[in-house]
Amino acid sequence: MPCVDLVYFNAGGGHRASALALQQAITARDPGWTVRLVHLTEVLDPQGGFRKLTGIAPEDLYNKRLAHGLTLGLAQELKLLQALIRLAHQPLLKSLQQHWLRTGPDMVVSLIPNFNRALGQSLAASLPGVPFVTVLTDLADHPPHFWIEPGIAQHVVCGSARAVQQARMAGHPAAHIHPTSGMIIRPDFYDEPADFDRAARLQALGLDPARPTGVVMFGGHGSRSMLNIAQRLPEVQLVVMCGHNARLADKLRALPATAPRLILGFTPDVAAWMRLGDFFVGKPGPGALSEALQLGLPVVVTRNAWTMPQERYNTDWVRDNGFGLVLRSFGGIDAALPELLAALPAYRQRVSAYRNRAVFEVPDILASIFDAAQSPCSPVSCDVAAHTR
Repeated sequence: MPCVDLVYFNAGGGHRASALALQQAITARDPGWTVRLVHLTEVLDPQGGFRKLTGIAPEDLYNKRLAHGLTLGLAQELKLLQALIRLAHQPLLKSLQQHWLRTGPDMVVSLIPNFNRALGQSLAASLPGVPFVTVLTDLADHPPHFWIEPGIAQHVVCGSARAVQQARMAGHPAAHIHPTSGMIIRPDFYDEPADFDRAARLQALGLDPARPTGVVMFGGHGSRSMLNIAQRLPEVQLVVMCGHNARLADKLRALPATAPRLILGFTPDVAAWMRLGDFFVGKPGPGALSEALQLGLPVVVTRNAWTMPQERYNTDWVRDNGFGLVLRSFGGIDAALPELLAALPAYRQRVSAYRNRAVFEVPDILASIFDAAQSPCSPVSCDVAAHTR
């Protein structure tokens, strides 16, 4: 049985969420593959050396910064990170080559940025002929050396016309560029329960079905920006999802409000709670934007010096498509929100016209790449000893 590896890490949460969604979609398609999730941090640091040295995993450090809104300067830090990755290129190649030889994948799919040169080159050196695919979990690349790497054998799965253009400019052949209709999100965002009654659900939760309801979410670790939003919208009905940030949830529950308000901790069923909303408020992350749009919610996001560099294009995309409001800061949300609510039917009409089927398209793309890579006289096997490449 062919083995397909999905490479992810936990920084930000979106990469792991995309990997899990893709694994679920591939399994549902039932191509006869074994789909394995590969946590890159565990491959490169199996003994947890960084955690032993610092007391915290590198991904947890990044996630804590997001939760506290400490994103100013990330553009410069990204350049430093990429420089360190280039300096460590040879050790990275060695570690990854050993991993591929030990585990013997038949296709490797990267859902992470920054490491694609090392992933692609190490795979080509250790298992020639095994296809390497990068699925962008951002709407566009943030070159250089972020998602799309010139000069390596890399299939690129692109969720926007901008990303397709970037792949072409990087010199990848047309046969290695695979457009999709959007970002990968979990299949449960497409399947509304047959018995779902939004008004009854709102009422059962103590919310008013007659009021417009905003869904506020900043990833799995929340953000201090949510306090500012809640303080400025005391008369707006809100469902606020704080993720793993229990302290933030407690602070939000203590805030006075004249409209009903529901404060949630971590929940795996984001789609069910988002279905209660009329609009979405959060950071312009590609996953959250795509989830909100899939459920028909116009969005309110910000773009400023604190916006992560790889997410800045997303705000252009929101504005250009008329999917919602892009503010300079959430300090102005109380003044701007009436504009959205007054034109909510028009916003919702534009949002409903957007059709994102990426999670169902990518398995077919991977199958076509895999089939093209196979030799008719050499059956693919998950057993490393059976590799004849």
